Amino acid sequence: MTIREQTEEIERKILHPKACLSSQSKGRLKPEKEGDIRTCFQRDRDRIIHSKAFRRLKHKTQVFLAPKGDHYRTRLTHTLEVSQIARTIARALRLNEDLTEAIALGHDLGHTPFGHAGEEILREIYPGGFKHYEQSLRVVDILERKGQGLNLTLEVRDGILKHSKGKGEIFSASGATETLEGQIVRVSDVIAYVNHDLDDAMRAGVLKKSAIPANFFKIGENQSKRIDTMVKDVIYTSLEAGLKEIRMSKEIKNITYALRDFLYEHIYEGDITKGEFKKAKKILSDLYNYYLQHTDEVFKEISKEIIGDKERVVCDFIAGMTDRFALMMYEKLFLPQPWLVF
Repeated sequence: MTIREQTEEIERKILHPKACLSSQSKGRLKPEKEGDIRTCFQRDRDRIIHSKAFRRLKHKTQVFLAPKGDHYRTRLTHTLEVSQIARTIARALRLNEDLTEAIALGHDLGHTPFGHAGEEILREIYPGGFKHYEQSLRVVDILERKGQGLNLTLEVRDGILKHSKGKGEIFSASGATETLEGQIVRVSDVIAYVNHDLDDAMRAGVLKKSAIPANFFKIGENQSKRIDTMVKDVIYTSLEAGLKEIRMSKEIKNITYALRDFLYEHIYEGDITKGEFKKAKKILSDLYNYYLQHTDEVFKEISKEIIGDKERVVCDFIAGMTDRFALMMYEKLFLPQPWLVF
């Protein structure tokens, strides 16, 4: 018996009956021989961590564009916080921690530079529309490894595609993931960003604590306590319901929704953010139109084997940019450069 098979046997013995077992995965788009050491979900996790798209997350905006402070979240630190929260919930519920972690680490690989502003811009200018969760799936299916993709399991791909809920219902049956592990990532994403984005907004001076509705602090005076309350609520509420699905109590869910709506009104779609959005829109729109006319320059960065028409490939290129790369290319292409005199 290989080490992988031993691990799969341990899963069968200790995980909850509703957990998604590695040995029962529906497989990959392109069949592969199983490894001797790692389970299929462990291999997916490692492929994501070692991908170029994952490394680029460290220089992509979470909320505040190109922040200079050392302690503001980036898309990478957000991803790590989601992963930590999701793993805690999965372990407590005896669900598959490796599957949960793989989905969490891959869920935002398709995010644009300049955060939600960048996503909205591409949604406007790319004819096919743009959704970051669909782009995340395109990254792992096609864009990585010069057009070969990461060939992840169907369970991880499903969780990545269905993690996002925008302003919609977190626990809606519509668009629900096929696994409880995917549902965990969906709620963990919200728990992470409503807390850390609030924290960053107060650090940036965009929000004062006195302006935040008092009921948000009923579940905790600080970020750590609020996350602790939300995580425990998800665990115990899900268990009380027989683990048929991942749930929150009505009280905590209502507070979570209220906090999310508050952040949309005052941060994500607030006046300060809108000012920066106009700048980001011009940068990405100008870059998009430039590369439509100079696709040969795109193929220096993206393999010619990538599937898609000209607009699709340019959209992929723009979406894959980090904040600083987009700013650097905009400066190089559209701003006067100083003469070098020797």
